[in-house]
Amino acid sequence: MKSLAIRLEEDTHAQLTMIAQLEELTISDAIRQAIESFIETKRSNPQLAGRAEAVLAEIESDAAKRREAIVTLFGGESVAPEQGGPTGAKSQRSNRSKENEPALS
Repeated sequence: MKSLAIRLEEDTHAQLTMIAQLEELTISDAIRQAIESFIETKRSNPQLAGRAEAVLAEIESDAAKRREAIVTLFGGESVAPEQGGPTGAKSQRSNRSKENEPALS
């Protein structure tokens, strides 16, 4: 759970406190309910959904460009991370070290 600090005008705080008291809620619960209601209202807004789709398309486009840059940078090599780190460098180093080790009989 995340914490959030907000600033309210004194009259808004007094009204919120009174509503919470009348509803037999804590102020935190009253705020949580208000936020959940706000989110539900926004979730059903078609304009907001359209903007969200545009943002997703932008994210996908950016990810594709970055993926292509990595593939271009490293040639045809696999760019999937291997165990040992985000670039797989540990595995590549380990393999090189093993190549230089004498074979055991």
